[in-house]
Amino acid sequence: MIDLGAERPPRVVAFGGGHGLFASLKALCLLGIEPTAVVTVADDGGSSGRLRREFGGIPPGDLRQALVALADPADPVSAALFQHRFPGGGELGGHAVGNLVLAGLADILGGTVPALEHAARALGCRGRVLPMASQPLDIQADVAGALGNVITVHGQHAVASTKGQVRRVRLTPSDVPACPEALEAVSLADTLVLGPGSWFTSVLPHFLVPELADAIVGSPARRILVLNLSTDSETHGMPFEDHLHALADHAPALKVDVVLADPHIVRDHTGLSRAAESLGGRLVVAPVAASDGTPRHDQKALAAALRTVLGTG
Repeated sequence: MIDLGAERPPRVVAFGGGHGLFASLKALCLLGIEPTAVVTVADDGGSSGRLRREFGGIPPGDLRQALVALADPADPVSAALFQHRFPGGGELGGHAVGNLVLAGLADILGGTVPALEHAARALGCRGRVLPMASQPLDIQADVAGALGNVITVHGQHAVASTKGQVRRVRLTPSDVPACPEALEAVSLADTLVLGPGSWFTSVLPHFLVPELADAIVGSPARRILVLNLSTDSETHGMPFEDHLHALADHAPALKVDVVLADPHIVRDHTGLSRAAESLGGRLVVAPVAASDGTPRHDQKALAAALRTVLGTG
């Protein structure tokens, strides 16, 4: 149990990328927690992909999203500036300002981590953002087609938008070192929060970096797994208990304490409970979805559910 009144503030590390990680970080901030975000680094689409192809280095898009989630709410203009995308189809068209800033800072300061630290100070972030690895990675997936034939799909964007059923994902290079600062954060954590997010391209990749996977599995911290609210292209037609089975396939030694799910996705309570138990945890069902019917987490509702799970009052 985390005591927010304790002398030492709770140490929470959240893993993921994109909108899912954004939601969990916002929720943790509402609890007064200053989390560390450990972010996937395999994006090869959009503005991030263009910058990666032109300049090399770690794609900044998911890192930017995490910074904005942690940014000082008293300064909404700076956060909006980081999210602003240039219009049009010219050379700057589609680029997010924050992506360009992070790429420039990494060039000036000699690395992604110092660039993130500088940007976090500028945005008044209530927490820290780190890449999961020290270099950009590529995702490959074994995907089953309608006729059962299995093909290899290359690249995060292609995997995320595939029409087939993803069976397994890999990273290249497979032996990439984890970000040292991320390993340190995991070693000091009281709680690790996994998900929500694109299952095969934002959640599972953390377990494909060997050093990081070993740190997560070996950590004495509590592990909370937050399930998504709907399936997407890469998990189309996949029951949510199979999300947990896929996690077990990619990280056989992983144990979790809690699997958090919204009641709208729990059609087979017994099956999902058994899948949670197979990971060593228990299923907690709580309303965390936005009230407008869109498949996104409501930050306040997710914070309330996490408060209960974390025992923060």
